[in-house]
Amino acid sequence: MSRGQLEVLRLVNRHLSSKEIAAELGISSHTVDQRVRGAIRILGVTRRSEAARIVDMFDRAAGVETEAPETYQRLIHQPPDIDATPDPLQSEGAVSSQIRHADRTRGAGTVRLETEQSADRSQPPLFPWSTSQQVRNTWSAGTKLAVIAGIAILSSFSAGMLLAGLESLSRLLQP
Repeated sequence: MSRGQLEVLRLVNRHLSSKEIAAELGISSHTVDQRVRGAIRILGVTRRSEAARIVDMFDRAAGVETEAPETYQRLIHQPPDIDATPDPLQSEGAVSSQIRHADRTRGAGTVRLETEQSADRSQPPLFPWSTSQQVRNTWSAGTKLAVIAGIAILSSFSAGMLLAGLESLSRLLQP
């Protein structure tokens, strides 16, 4: 493998992206990707992280000093309960974060910010079409048929009442 490929794989082992590696080495991200693909082909692996581990293993066996890969956590854990009381030291920009995460406060304070995400989902949907709180139609076929039958019955009843009212009105107006 070339020196460039080894250098790129050592940075891959430090969990840097192609753009970050390119910035550090002063090359394009396209060149970084070409070097990674070439190293993957030479080493006979399928993923760049596997190739980086192999290079790291050989470096350790040869006693080459390399920077240890940073320990990192890709997914940040968000606690389920966020304090609903705003910090007076926070800037106004933090308000949007509080609003976005207001549905996670779940009784953490007396103030509860109401958002679309915090809408009560335990009640069945009122409308069969999608709304801002309900993305999909969740009615069963039986429910849909019952609603159609109910609308038909109410419509015929309303039409009968209208005709009865018109007939009564016409009798009152006749001498």
